Amino acid sequence: MQNPNEDTEWNDVLRKKGIIPQKAKEEPEFTEEMIQEMMDDAIRKQMGGKKPEEMDLHELSDLEDEEDEEFLAQLREKRMAEMRAAAALAKFGSVLEISGQDYIQEVNKAGDGIWVVLHLYKQGIPLCALLNQHMQLLASKFPATKFIKSISTTCVPNFPDKNLPTFFVYKEGEMKSQIIGAVNFGGMNCTADDLEWKLKNIGAVASKLERDPREKHFIPDAMTSAIRQANIHNDSDSD
Repeated sequence: MQNPNEDTEWNDVLRKKGIIPQKAKEEPEFTEEMIQEMMDDAIRKQMGGKKPEEMDLHELSDLEDEEDEEFLAQLREKRMAEMRAAAALAKFGSVLEISGQDYIQEVNKAGDGIWVVLHLYKQGIPLCALLNQHMQLLASKFPATKFIKSISTTCVPNFPDKNLPTFFVYKEGEMKSQIIGAVNFGGMNCTADDLEWKLKNIGAVASKLERDPREKHFIPDAMTSAIRQANIHNDSDSD
């Protein structure tokens, strides 16, 4: 059977008579040169009419990384926004000494979303001095939190020494928690991490601690207690 798509005079006559269908149009064959030219046209439009061979290395690099750059630009903008937000909050970074007359301004009017940690202390009390040192470390570590201290009686008249040290923790002027007396701080064994853990549980600092730092002391203490009990038991047997 004769191929109706062949280019013959007879087939042309048959097509004119409508006996066989018109020859199907062939899809244009794209050569490598044609594809490259199409790509070059798209590039020229994107780069203001320049051909690739007319671009410098910087322009070629920009062209190659365009999609990556768009993604990185969005990422950079997001990161910059996060940094700006953090910088807006990170406005403290040190421990402020106040008196009673400063209380309203520094505590009640600290600002929206601001946590305030107030240490009532007195000179000559070793644990108060230790906690003031810890506060200096935490203030620089968590500059979004406002750390302040005040001699107890200058801030609260007739505040009893037996309650020292005392921490009052506020947010937006409202008291959220209080830690009163040496026992609740763990005495002179209190470390900066211990204090950080307490403040994290209250919500006053964005600590990355995942467990109570005092737990590392529990095992040795338990072992010491077990050894002591064993020694007592042995002494009783020998009697």
